[in-house]
Amino acid sequence: MATAKKAAQPKSTAAKASAKPAAAPKTSAKASAKAAPAAAKRTPNAAFMKPMTPSAELAAIVGAKPLPRTEVTKKVWEYIKKNKLQDATNKRMINADAKLKAVLKKPQVSMFEMTKIISSHLS
Repeated sequence: MATAKKAAQPKSTAAKASAKPAAAPKTSAKASAKAAPAAAKRTPNAAFMKPMTPSAELAAIVGAKPLPRTEVTKKVWEYIKKNKLQDATNKRMINADAKLKAVLKKPQVSMFEMTKIISSHLS
């Protein structure tokens, strides 16, 4: 009796596979719109790449020669990390030492406020 039940059930996987239509890859307008700009290479903004002269206070940290804003920010972060001036509990806050306090005018600032203050020291 057990063999009669087994014979009645088809075990053909080919029949099951052909019953389901092949899934077409889904593409949406958003996905294709995102893919197109990714292929094009970004060009840097000329305003950020223009060499700016740092003030005397800022020159003590980054050097006196004219640098683009991006490089000034990188050098200030190198100075902060080298001297361990980032707050231990809240990493967004920067604790100023003597050189940095001359630029920032405060004992502690947020990293976002820091970039704003530094831009005022560039001409």
